[in-house]
Formats: sequence, structure tokens, C-alpha cells
Amino acid sequence: MKNQYDLELSDVIKDFGGTRVVDQLNISIEKGEFISLLGPSGCGKSTTLMMIAGFEDLSDGQVKVRGSRIDDLLPERRNIGIVFQAYALFPHMTVRQNVEYGLKMRKVPPAERKPRADKLLELVHMTAFADRYPRQLSGGQQQRVALARALVTEPNILLLDEPFSALDRQLREDLQREVRALQRSLGITTIFVTHDQEEALLMSDRIAVMNRGKVEQCADPQSLYKSPATEFVARFIGRGTFLDGAVTATDASGLTIDTPLGQVKGLKAPDAGSRNVRLFFRPEDVTSDVDGDQDTGLAIHGSVKAVYFQGASTTAEILVEGLAEPLLFDASEMLRRRSLAEGDTLSLHVPREKVHVFARQ
Repeated sequence: MKNQYDLELSDVIKDFGGTRVVDQLNISIEKGEFISLLGPSGCGKSTTLMMIAGFEDLSDGQVKVRGSRIDDLLPERRNIGIVFQAYALFPHMTVRQNVEYGLKMRKVPPAERKPRADKLLELVHMTAFADRYPRQLSGGQQQRVALARALVTEPNILLLDEPFSALDRQLREDLQREVRALQRSLGITTIFVTHDQEEALLMSDRIAVMNRGKVEQCADPQSLYKSPATEFVARFIGRGTFLDGAVTATDASGLTIDTPLGQVKGLKAPDAGSRNVRLFFRPEDVTSDVDGDQDTGLAIHGSVKAVYFQGASTTAEILVEGLAEPLLFDASEMLRRRSLAEGDTLSLHVPREKVHVFARQ
């Protein structure tokens, strides 16, 4: 039997005038999954959310919830909850009245509305504020109320459009954990829009990285970080060093590539498809293994330009002859054995299995 997804986007297209902002988007989401749409401003992620909610029409394609098309339904007929960055609470209503509003619109009797609203307020830790007005609440409290209002109607799907971006860092991190825990306990399928990679990595079961209306890669956070499918994903998720290279030979062991740091052999790149390539590795993949050489990866010799302490880790910028930009090196392990100062010379190594190869655009 074919798997029935909770939400399916099939060949979804959105054009504004002559500009295509969403281009043949295909995403399938299982029940209870938390998926993030991650990308820079203008990549189409919020437009995608608005099409799912029914606030934007599709130019082409289909949106299905539990096997049934919803893209021809009015927003109020889709049984979808949504929380925006702007909390959109009614200022003349109390917290409880705001949460009850969706139930009232659905003609739920008053005797049933109050206990349902109170249950959600308890879940978001806002019971004590039920009789207050939005102006009497902090930003984080208002966002909790907005979340309760979105959930009280028991929607099939929950949409979150950058709900934490206006909050300070500590409150944002607290709410990220709270919302994820609540989502798991309720088992509600959730689509979360953000431009913040750390937020997406922390909260998601899977992340769809979007660029110019397309999904570059959709995978779990660890796979995205450790095995980026494209150069765009590698640049957008985390940090690292890029090197231009040229493929000079191919054999059973892999590719031989000439780089500004010398020749490296045995690299795997199933989709490189070009002589001109770009190599990529992350700061934590650079080691101080003095026995490493070009036969097992990239051998690097350089001097320390700067050292940046970042709490849990320390990153060093390394000046290397032939490179226009400093190489990034996670020096945390090295600093347990020795000090590190500007001007120090280092011999470093990147194992070839840690080097990613992309076709150069």
C-alpha cells in the first residue's frame, strides 16, 4: 500500500508577474514530522507557507493533506493552524478570549470553548495570564498565546512563520525548546519557516534548504551538515573553506584533483560532472596530524592570522600560500596540548574522506 503522507506538495509553482518565486517544489511530510524550510530572504519559503495555508494561490501544482487536495479550499476550510512573526492578537480581547476565537468562529458552544482554551493555556504555561490583555504581556508571552490559539482547533497541520525572530536570544532559545517539546507531545505535523540555520538544526526532523524557489537538499540536520549535496547548502549550513580545483585523472580509487595546496588523490564525487570543481571542508575536519600527506588528503602549511574564542570552541584563521582567504581551523583540541598565538606556523591535514567536491558553477 502506498504511504499516505500528512502533507504533500507536488510540482508547486508560484509566479508573481513575470517572476517565478517557487519553482516545481516537491515535498512529502509524514505524520508528526517537524520540517523546516530554510533559506535566505527571497528564496520562496514564506510564499510556500502562504500557499499551504491558502493565503496565496498556486500558479500550478497540488497541495494535499492526508491524501486529499486542499489547494482549491478557502483557508478556513483547510484545518491548518498558523503562527506568524507578528503575533496578530486581538488587543480588545483577553488571553482566553483570543485563544477561544477560532472555536467561536466554528460555532463551538461556550461551555466547551473555555475548557479547551484553558487546556491549551496550561500547555503553553499561560494559565495565570488568562484574563490579561495582550498589551500586558511580553513578546514571548504573546507568542505563547498565538501558539495556543493556533492549536486549540486541533488542526491537521501547524505552520510557523519565523515566530521567534523578534525575540531576544535567550527567550528565543527557551521557546524553541518549549515548542519542539510541545510539538512532539501532540504529534502534530509542523512546517517551520526560518532563515536561521542554528534554529533549524536544533528543532527539525528534516530541513529543506531552499534557494531561488527550489529545494537544494532535504535531509535530517546531521546529514545536511556532514554531507551537503550542493555548494549552496555547504555555504548556507555552517562554515568552511572552499578551494578551486581541476580534475586531472579518474580511476577506481576516485578523482585526482589539482588544488592551490597541491594534488590530492582518491576523492569521491559522484555528481561532480565537470573538470572544474570546488573542494570544501569544515573547520573541525582540519587536524594537526603531522603524518598526514597528499596521498591521504590535503597537507596544509600556514601561519596563524587570528584566534577566536567562542565559548565551547576556538577557531583559528590560517594564512596559507596560494589561498586568497584564510583557512578555518577548529583549534579546540590543539589548545588542550599547547598555546596558539598569531604568527605561529602550523602543519595541518584534512583527510580525503572529509573533503567534499562540487561541480564549479
